[in-house]
Amino acid sequence: MRLEHDLLGELEVPESAYWGVHTARAVNNFNISGVSIGHYRSFVRALGYIKEASALANHELGELSTDLFEPIRQACIEVRDGKFDSEFVVDAIQGGAGTSTNMNANEVIANRALEIVGHKKGEYQFIHPLNHVNISQSTNDVYPTAIKVSLIIELNALLAEMKLLRESFAAKASEFASVIKMGRTQLQDAVPMTLGQEFSTYDITMGEDEARIREVIRLLSEINLGGTAIGTQLNTPDGYARAVTKHLSQITEHEFLLAENLIEATQDTGVFVSASSVMKRVAVKLSKISNDLRLLSSGPRAGFGEINLPPQQAGSSIMPGKVNPVIPEVVNQIAFTVIGNDLTVTMASEAGQLELNAFEPIIARSLMMSITYLRRGCATLRTLCVDGITANVEYLRMTVENSIGLVTAISPRIGYENATAVAKEAQATGKSVREVVLQMNLLTSEEFDAILGDVDRLTGRR
Repeated sequence: MRLEHDLLGELEVPESAYWGVHTARAVNNFNISGVSIGHYRSFVRALGYIKEASALANHELGELSTDLFEPIRQACIEVRDGKFDSEFVVDAIQGGAGTSTNMNANEVIANRALEIVGHKKGEYQFIHPLNHVNISQSTNDVYPTAIKVSLIIELNALLAEMKLLRESFAAKASEFASVIKMGRTQLQDAVPMTLGQEFSTYDITMGEDEARIREVIRLLSEINLGGTAIGTQLNTPDGYARAVTKHLSQITEHEFLLAENLIEATQDTGVFVSASSVMKRVAVKLSKISNDLRLLSSGPRAGFGEINLPPQQAGSSIMPGKVNPVIPEVVNQIAFTVIGNDLTVTMASEAGQLELNAFEPIIARSLMMSITYLRRGCATLRTLCVDGITANVEYLRMTVENSIGLVTAISPRIGYENATAVAKEAQATGKSVREVVLQMNLLTSEEFDAILGDVDRLTGRR
């Protein structure tokens, strides 16, 4: 053990630990979720980026000497590259507006920098976590910027998975382009369509959400780094805010913009509400699609039975042969979680007071959870479900031929009044539309079959 001290007194810290006294107190105080900030690779990476950018800016402006700058920068690079994730031990849910997270980062970087120059961990007289690693910074600009950087990393990863899922839906739309079926509104027969048209809507709706995510990424690119405690730039040298923003943009290869009003940007968490709202939108869409897949595959004999989902596991401990739609079901549950997280983000954002929002840790935790779940959910839905879907082609055609809704497609040929009469007769007698039309001599067998065979005309495709 080694002995470290803070304003509360002395505390023993494991000799092998790269974190120090401030982190140790936070670990004791916040035994909440059991999930540490080190669990979120992109968040630790973001902290490494920010601390490196700060070191670059301070060195450029003469605030950090070369003999301090070089080991601190090297330690920052190692942190962002993932070598010390296990040393970020503070619980993701914490009081203090993220101060414990910032302290954890400062201590890990300082102690690694000490090692690099040949000193022991804890010899802060040479490289200090606050005097040197945290120079020109505070939690109140580092922490929200880290959230934004990590969210951008995670959202880009989500976009990649959404694109793959969308392409899977598009492939199915092409595969099922000529598979005719009945469309439904309010679970009642409506008019004919193709199964390809049904799957193409999933492709399109995912693409719309990708566009919304890109809009949010642009909003997240505005940061308050350099504003320090409340946005007045107290304790920073002239030009620091713009310099650190420039360096952060360069090392992340993403353009970040310094907020016009740093005081407003320090207290405002509206962008996180927007990001959460988009996550909720994606979740709702994915859940609706999953609902459709469960319904269309229901059966196999007493349900819709229009499509077949690839079987993934036995569905019952008591009913032999039963297979459940477990993949769409897990996506539904992801959606429920994301919707709940959105409410958490909303309440946490609303609870901010004066110049700072103290509840950014739960905002970060909720958003990271939502994005992670959605990304993994998209991959799971694609690989274990959508890619393997097959259609019951003949059954689908039979449902069209027997559906009362078919009269809508032939009404332009036989007239609305005749079509109404056909529908009533078919409903009353249980006969097919084809039988009634031929019985009433409204069309010949060849004429009716020609309409049914013209998929483009029958489904409104042009």
